[in-house]
Amino acid sequence: MPARITGYVEKSPGSGARLWHNQAEFPERQAVVPLGVGDVTLHRTKLVRDPRGDLSVGEFPRDIPFDVKRYFLVFNVPSEKTRGEHAHHKCHQFLLCVKGSCAVVVDDGHDRCEVLLESPDMGIHLPPLTWGIQYKYSSDAVLLVFTSHYYEAEDYIRDYAEFVDIVRGKQAQ
Repeated sequence: MPARITGYVEKSPGSGARLWHNQAEFPERQAVVPLGVGDVTLHRTKLVRDPRGDLSVGEFPRDIPFDVKRYFLVFNVPSEKTRGEHAHHKCHQFLLCVKGSCAVVVDDGHDRCEVLLESPDMGIHLPPLTWGIQYKYSSDAVLLVFTSHYYEAEDYIRDYAEFVDIVRGKQAQ
């Protein structure tokens, strides 16, 4: 059974869940901000504003903390649909919403956070064993995802209860 996002990041005493409004809260000139959910980090890449058109630049491996093996684009997602709803055993992911906006929920089995990606110079790094959900897609949203591994079906953890068991089992070791 996939994770349910209803009530997933509402604040309640002791829940550890929070909503990150990245544009307002991102520290000035700081390129990488830990979100307090495992090793998940929010990244600001270079943004150049110009009357001829804006430019967002990312450099490998400076701005993406792993060697990229694959990329994919997610688009034309109806606003009521979710994507993701899984974790990986070994694969890293780096998400950039290059057009429009979408929300990303990250969960390490203990804490969770929701980040609104609404600018092409804002990306989020999901290391292995991070449960990720993408939803609240704007009608024009295009999500670009870089990955550290080629597609391997066996690398996916698609059941949230199994994910929690794996994470807590690793922490007990």
